[in-house]
Amino acid sequence: MIKIKNKKEIITQHQIHKTDTGSPEVQIALLTKDIKKVISHLKKHPKDQHGRYGLLKMVVKRKRLLKYLEKKNPQRYKDIIKKVELK
Repeated sequence: MIKIKNKKEIITQHQIHKTDTGSPEVQIALLTKDIKKVISHLKKHPKDQHGRYGLLKMVVKRKRLLKYLEKKNPQRYKDIIKKVELK
């Protein structure tokens, strides 16, 4: 889990308007941060199958959000890909 302070920073960096906390961009950025953290955990603990299952769920959710954003607004999709440094 991301600490509250870090989570607020991520939200303010990716929000569309002042009170935005649930747009696809914010959700994708938060999931990306969580995914990176779980990957580093799994490198130290390769037998953690529950952690691996949670990682897969997060990756699928992020992929679904990216697909939605690409369909609805391709420019915002390209922008978020660059911001969170995805391929």
